[in-house]
Amino acid sequence: MHSSLCRCLVAGAVLNCMLSAAAPVAAQTAQELEIRTVPVADGIYMLTGGGGNVGLSVGVDGPFMIDDQLAFLDAAVQKAVSALTEEPVRFVLNTHWHGDHTGGNESLGKSGALIVAHENVRKRLDPEEFRGLIGNSRQAPPAALPVVTFSDAMTFHWNGDDIRVMHIEHAHTDGDAIVWFPRKNVIHMGDIYFSGQYPVIDLNSEGSISGVIKGVRQALRIADAESRIIPGHGPLSGTTQLREYLHMLTTVLERVQALMVTGMQEAAVIAARPTSDLDAKWGNGYVSGDQFVAAVYQSIRNH
Repeated sequence: MHSSLCRCLVAGAVLNCMLSAAAPVAAQTAQELEIRTVPVADGIYMLTGGGGNVGLSVGVDGPFMIDDQLAFLDAAVQKAVSALTEEPVRFVLNTHWHGDHTGGNESLGKSGALIVAHENVRKRLDPEEFRGLIGNSRQAPPAALPVVTFSDAMTFHWNGDDIRVMHIEHAHTDGDAIVWFPRKNVIHMGDIYFSGQYPVIDLNSEGSISGVIKGVRQALRIADAESRIIPGHGPLSGTTQLREYLHMLTTVLERVQALMVTGMQEAAVIAARPTSDLDAKWGNGYVSGDQFVAAVYQSIRNH
């Protein structure tokens, strides 16, 4: 199978799985839907619901939001924010381009929030440059596009902290960012970290297993035993859970590499079941063991 077609099929299957998981949430009415607010540190919260986890900093300068869920959850997210502060959201930082993390951009942008992201996030949301990508089911309206972009890193001096944003190359996508609140000892990792699950690696957006591992190691370098870590999906975590996740990633990478060295092609590597002893713990999210092995195989081959 042609490599680009194979990448598209894997990315499409995984992203369709994520959208299918969100479908029951979309079917609920606004009255039935609830966004759960999880306190993380003084003035920092995690909002969790049907899409990716939202980070929220509340303080004297105004609300600073990290990601903004799916579009149809916008009203529920805004309700959760208004329960914590009467001030409008001032900044929205997108950790990457996928719709379960950027769906609220349009509404927030129209209400005056400044949307910030890595430069590749704007490119992938801009239909003129990246029309028809898997997962980009509709053209992003102008109000949903980031108006400030960065290439490597940036810092917000906001709500009594120096909020540091770091780009991780070719991880979950090619536009991922880790957000660190050093004074609050909180890290938001976006979809570089799926807590308790195999991660989605969007090969069609230039993601790679090596980049995911690099991102996790970067987070662990700035974390300590007391750090609170917000994943893109899954429960709030600490460094113990993140180290377990890293061990899983490197174990699967090493096993797949070892099989590839013997000359095995993708179907044979998957059939060898290199994650059979890991699936019970890690295979209960968006990605099965076989899907993760396929993504790792293709990532090794392509990168």
